[in-house]
Amino acid sequence: MGNEPAIVIVGAGEAGTGAAVALREGGWRGMVVLIGNETMLPYERPPLSKAMLMEETAPRPKLLVTHERLAALEIDYFAGRNVVSIDRAAHTVTLSDGAQLGYERLLLTTGARPRQLSIPVAAASRTATLRTYTDALSIRQGIGQGCQVIVIGGGFIGLEAAASAALRGASVTVVEAGPRLLMRAVPPPMAELIKATHERSGVRIETGATVERIDVNEGRAEVVLAGGRTHLADLVLVGVGVVPNVELAQAAGLPVDNGILLDETLATSDPHIFAAGDCCSFPHRLYGKRIRLEAWRNAQRQGATAAANMLGADRPYEEVPWFWSDQYDETLQIAGLCSEGDVPVARNLGATGQLLFYLAADGRLVAACGFGRLGTIAKEIRFAEMMIGKRLAPKAEELEDPTVSIKSLLVKLERS
Repeated sequence: MGNEPAIVIVGAGEAGTGAAVALREGGWRGMVVLIGNETMLPYERPPLSKAMLMEETAPRPKLLVTHERLAALEIDYFAGRNVVSIDRAAHTVTLSDGAQLGYERLLLTTGARPRQLSIPVAAASRTATLRTYTDALSIRQGIGQGCQVIVIGGGFIGLEAAASAALRGASVTVVEAGPRLLMRAVPPPMAELIKATHERSGVRIETGATVERIDVNEGRAEVVLAGGRTHLADLVLVGVGVVPNVELAQAAGLPVDNGILLDETLATSDPHIFAAGDCCSFPHRLYGKRIRLEAWRNAQRQGATAAANMLGADRPYEEVPWFWSDQYDETLQIAGLCSEGDVPVARNLGATGQLLFYLAADGRLVAACGFGRLGTIAKEIRFAEMMIGKRLAPKAEELEDPTVSIKSLLVKLERS
C-alpha cells in the first residue's frame, strides 16, 4: 500500500460493501480496501431464507457488486480473510494470513452470527443455522417434499424458513419458547395474524414450548421438549436470534455493550474508527435511547452514512427503523419503534391486510406495522414512516378510518 492513505473496511456485507461504493461516489481518491471472510463476492442475505430455499433450482446469490464494478471503482477486495487484530496506535490491522494493512480510517461492519442453543445437542443430529449462502445450500437439501422439519424459534428467520419449507412440501413445526410468535418484533394482534397464515399453510405452531435437548433416534434428530414430548425431524433449523460480532473491537479496547458503542455519527470512541450494521449500537434522536438494529435497510443506509462521515460530513444517523419479511404471499412491514405505554390504533383493510399504528403520550406517531398484500402494505407503511420521521401527530380516529388516505393525512399534517 505504500504511503497512500487508505480506508479499510472489515466486513463485506450490505453495510461494508455499500460503504466502499459510497466512499468512491463521495470523492475519496485514496485506497479503499474491503475485507470479507467469505470466498465469493459480496451478496444480499434476505433472499437466503426466501427465494434461495423456495425455488425449484437453487439460484445463485444476488450480488451486491461485480468484479467489474470493483475494478472500475478501484476497490481492493480481500476475499476469504479475517482481520484478527487492530493496532490503534499504529493504525494497522493484521489479517488471518499474517498480512498487515495500514489505515487512515477504519470501518467495522462485522455483522452478527446466529445464536447457538445452550442445550445438549447430539453431534450426529442434523441441525442448522442460516446466515450464509453455504448455509442455505445445505438447508435446501433437508426441506424437500415429505421431509420433517422442526424450526426452533418463532422470529423472522425461523418463520421465513418455515414458510419456504412448507411451500417446498415439507412437514413443518415451529417451536417457540415464548408465549407467542415474534415477541420482540410485532404486537400481539399482528402476531396472531401471522400465526393464522402459517397454520392455513399447514405449519404447526407450538408456543410456550421449551426444548431441553436434541438427540438422535434411528438416524433422525429427536427434539425433546420440557415435559417429555418429542418431535422427530430430518432437519432442525435453529433460529433463536443473533449475536453481534464485537470481539475484534473489544480486543482493540473499543467500548462494547450489546454492540460496538457509537455516537450519533457512527464513530466509535476512537475518532479514526467507525462502525455500521448489525454489529453496533447507536443513540437515536427520534426515540431518545440507544438501539441496535438487525435489518437489511439499516445496514445499507448506515454504511452510506458512515462513509460520508469518514469523509467529514459529521451527519447524525436518524433514519426511521424499518423492517420487512415476506411469508407466503403476504408481507410484514414495520416502521419505527414502539414502547410500553404507546397507544395502539388499528386500521382494518379487509382482505388486503391490517395496519397498527402507535401514538406516544404527546400524540406523535412513533411506529406502524402492517401485514397483508405487498402492494397495499408497502405504500401505507411508507407514508407512515414519513410521518414518524417528521414527528407528526395524527388523530387516532383518522388513523383508524380506512376511508381516510394515509397519504392525504400526511399532506394535511405537513401543511398545518
